[in-house]
Amino acid sequence: MARQLTIPGQTDRRIDALMTLLATRPMLAISGARIAREIGVSRSSVWRWVEKLRSLGVRVKGEPRAGYRLERAADVLVPGLLNPRLHGTIFHNHLHHFFKTGSTNDVALELGRRGAPAGTVVIAEEQTNGRGRLGRDWHSEKARGIYASVLLRPAIAPGSAAMLTIVTGLAAREAAYRQTGLEPDIRWPNDLLLGGRKFAGILTEMQAQPDRIEFVVVGVGINVNHEKFSEPIEKIATSLRIESAREHSRLALLAGLLHELERHYNRWMTDGAGSIVEQFSQVSSFARGKRVRIENAAESFTGTTDGIEPGGWLRVRRDDGRVEPVVSGDVREVS
Repeated sequence: MARQLTIPGQTDRRIDALMTLLATRPMLAISGARIAREIGVSRSSVWRWVEKLRSLGVRVKGEPRAGYRLERAADVLVPGLLNPRLHGTIFHNHLHHFFKTGSTNDVALELGRRGAPAGTVVIAEEQTNGRGRLGRDWHSEKARGIYASVLLRPAIAPGSAAMLTIVTGLAAREAAYRQTGLEPDIRWPNDLLLGGRKFAGILTEMQAQPDRIEFVVVGVGINVNHEKFSEPIEKIATSLRIESAREHSRLALLAGLLHELERHYNRWMTDGAGSIVEQFSQVSSFARGKRVRIENAAESFTGTTDGIEPGGWLRVRRDDGRVEPVVSGDVREVS
């Protein structure tokens, strides 16, 4: 974990070390005395932190006179378990983990203002104030999904920032496909769908000057192992577990997402938007020929999608024949 900058509530490095110690010795009981010695805490702290892990669904078994062991593979997104999967990426050793926080985007924005480097990642097991586009809430069930935000510092004009949502959508789609074998659709600009229901969303926020971006935060929320949803979202939301009928490793999925994000991001920075737009157009049914309703702060209208602009904007042919780019707004399919 990057230690040069910290935020109140960030996971203590010692509980990270405890989780990593147990996970790297699966099914082997480790005495409380040894754990306390290796991570530098008291025996009573070990017991408290084991209880914290259990509250997250980590199955830690206590064995009299033997110690503690994991009953099954751990799926907690602590840096000690995630970092080894990120060697060679810009994200390695730049991870900030929280068991609970308000919003990972808010934390990443604060880190950006404090000078955190590109590649900084904020991860939470649970959010109390997760949000999506247009001020919507994001359902963040504890230890069931991926709630992460990535800080980047691209040398681009503010008007090109919309491409980051496209880039991240492609990365999330590829990571989900590799994990499940399912092929998600992408609803411009930021929703990933399976069976017409949303399982992932992206929220891009930035701090910029009129002519340049200082930094961008890209937040990603993925419903991974959610088994059900309550009203009013149960008819429009789904998860990878629901769609594939099996549980998935959040650790593997997040590592895959970050690898794919770096790959697509570097391709955009090196080759420009052309290949990214082309790939998005191939995998999104919303890119062209989709009858939609657009709603934004200024108006609401219907039309047919007509491709993606190089800046990441959606072209729409209005019912009156005018074709124009949609920079922002809510997109819904209509019959």
